[in-house]
Amino acid sequence: MFKKILPLNLIISLRMFGLFIVLPVLSIYALNMPNSSHTMVGIIIGGYAITQMLFQVPFGTISDKIGRKKTIIVGLIIFAIGSLVAGLATDVYTLLLGRLLQGAGAIGSVITATISDVVHEEERGKAMAIMGGSIGMAFALSMVAGPTIAAHFGGVPTLFFFVTFLALLSIFILIKYVPNPPVIKHTYLESDKFKLFENKDLMKMNITNMLVKGFMTFAFMIIPIVLVKTYGWEKAELYKIYLPSMIVGILAMGPAAMIAEKKGKYKLILLLGVLFLAFSYLLIGMSHTSMLFSAGVIVFFIGFNMQEPILQSLASKYAKVHQRGRVLGIFNSFGYFGTFIGGFIGGMLLDFTTLSVISYGIIVLCMAWAVMIISMNNPAKTKIAYIHLDDTDHAKHQDLHQLNGCKEWYINDTEHVVVVKYDETQTNEDEIRKLLK
Repeated sequence: MFKKILPLNLIISLRMFGLFIVLPVLSIYALNMPNSSHTMVGIIIGGYAITQMLFQVPFGTISDKIGRKKTIIVGLIIFAIGSLVAGLATDVYTLLLGRLLQGAGAIGSVITATISDVVHEEERGKAMAIMGGSIGMAFALSMVAGPTIAAHFGGVPTLFFFVTFLALLSIFILIKYVPNPPVIKHTYLESDKFKLFENKDLMKMNITNMLVKGFMTFAFMIIPIVLVKTYGWEKAELYKIYLPSMIVGILAMGPAAMIAEKKGKYKLILLLGVLFLAFSYLLIGMSHTSMLFSAGVIVFFIGFNMQEPILQSLASKYAKVHQRGRVLGIFNSFGYFGTFIGGFIGGMLLDFTTLSVISYGIIVLCMAWAVMIISMNNPAKTKIAYIHLDDTDHAKHQDLHQLNGCKEWYINDTEHVVVVKYDETQTNEDEIRKLLK
């Protein structure tokens, strides 16, 4: 499995690394441009997420028509052009255009769908977790790489040119190492339609993703501004806060993902992450020294890195297989929307009030968020049976709906099998096979 998803993981990681690498220094860079403001800086930081949200569904639709690889190439080309435009920008409006173009290459969901195509059903949760972990590592590394490269190799424009190179490198990796995924057709019960607002756990995951991304964007906006403008740090010194944040973030990420995935303690990890985020903004809101502010930043990245790697995997567990593409599309759209409003509303509020007031407001939101997570249900633990169609009586397939413990079933027409997900405490594979004979 790992060999199948490695090139795709590398591509999505390079793309996310390219988006993340500018975040630690972008706000202070944009704020020093002519006609800038905190509101404009917030839009520049989060603007890519709006175009990413708008173009995600069209890219998914196009990928179904012309194929995954061609669609990913188009998205990477748009991303490269946007990075080049941003690197050449001398004013906030051109910089914003570049950021919007970066987001328009919205291939995240297409890559997720491609990974789903090339791995078996029981491996998809693990594949999603690996992808989430890879993105988390890209995020952690970018926090140090961004300030370091910008400080020693020509500033923020150099970062955007470096990202352009990474996009072109990703195209090479895609063409050279990623095979065309198989076309998989699923047959399922047509009456089993997806209704967004009926699945309360999924809606809570959508809101969670929105809040995580929103608070992350706001954090990246305020960190360089406060440290440079308020506490007099040099921009070249920003690595001093991002490096320890990266280290503790990575240390928190591994155990958190393991406890969530292996032990099924998703709610516990999400809840702990929220509490860390709330405590971080308490420290930030109270801070009158750079040391206390820096402590708040480090605590923030502990909470963020606990949650980020498990979100996509957890959201996919609440969806049935034929719903997963749409579910993850909606889930990611909530995240992109959170990224945008975290920058836009955060920047706008900074123009009208103090960081302390905003921080205390975030703490109140975190408390409500924690209550929402407590009310969630952990996803059901299931096993999967693969039964060849020739070994079944097709007329008996519908009887699976009445089988106690059967959570979901569908027919994989390409592999010519019936796939049954079941609760092993209520039924077993032998009983399922006996029913279908």
